[in-house]
Amino acid sequence: MSDFDSKRRQRFLSEEYLTWLSSIIREEIEHWTHNVPPTGNGEDARKAMGAWYVANETYRQFLLQYTAGADLRLLRTELDAVVTSLEAYTFAQRKAEKNDSYPPFMFGEIQDYESAVQLIGLCHLLHRRELLPRVVAMLDPFYRARDTLYEDLLAYGMDGRVDVDVWFHELYRDLINSMYSDTDELGISLVRSYLDKWYPAMRAASWHDSHLKANITDGGAYVGYWAIEAAAAAYLIELDDTSFRDHLLYPKDLVDFAREFDARQHSQSAKLDTGSMSVHTGQVCPETGIWKARGHNVPGVLVQKGDRMPEVFAPDTRGALRPQPALWEFERKA
Repeated sequence: MSDFDSKRRQRFLSEEYLTWLSSIIREEIEHWTHNVPPTGNGEDARKAMGAWYVANETYRQFLLQYTAGADLRLLRTELDAVVTSLEAYTFAQRKAEKNDSYPPFMFGEIQDYESAVQLIGLCHLLHRRELLPRVVAMLDPFYRARDTLYEDLLAYGMDGRVDVDVWFHELYRDLINSMYSDTDELGISLVRSYLDKWYPAMRAASWHDSHLKANITDGGAYVGYWAIEAAAAAYLIELDDTSFRDHLLYPKDLVDFAREFDARQHSQSAKLDTGSMSVHTGQVCPETGIWKARGHNVPGVLVQKGDRMPEVFAPDTRGALRPQPALWEFERKA
């Protein structure tokens, strides 16, 4: 088995197709970043159309990278580009429509709805919840309190969401019910049922059956089939996904990444609580508190979480006080 075959996350993707489609997507993004479509109802509408091409291809590029086996730490960073491109499109389309509530996705279309809940799911699974307010700013003006799954997924990362009992597409009923199930067994069976129904229900999506033409000759609509929102639900409600984690459409390594990220944070927090965390000068401070420089007889320093750890002023070999790098140990919370 080649290295590519072992890394790819779905069997429909070939290395030749990946190389070809990746190049096309990059060219499309570059072109429409600097050009405006020649047709459209006015300059604002043309600019909005160009912005949509960029946003759509940026999202497709992200999903294609995931399907190809890209490192999730890289994708965690690149999720910014997806959100930023959608924000640019939303701004341009709202200007063209003269409507400040116009959303980037139309929930009535199952392909658009799926893209929206996938994006929210990615924010949870890649631990980029700080992006959720930006996603909400694009979608809430039109869709707040209009869909149960939308509200429920957001409620795990944001306060003030709305409890509603209505949704746009019947497909999502099982997934919604899994999040309210009385037992883990019922929740597991509902997610499994949802995964089995997912692909047939996507028949109206432009990419449906595109794996049958995933080659240079026939086209490039296929970038992966992923029920990311199901993975997000399983992670958020802490379901045991053993019985369905090998389902073709279930992105199990996203769930593994999210859970491992939680474990690392918990471990780091435990170390901080016991005072055993140490960080070198120049590294990012993991916790606001008082830090002591190991081996230096100087007072502790208050450092804010996210700031770079400072140097310490200490005597050099000649006795002169000079800034020097140090190993800082966490002493106590501020």
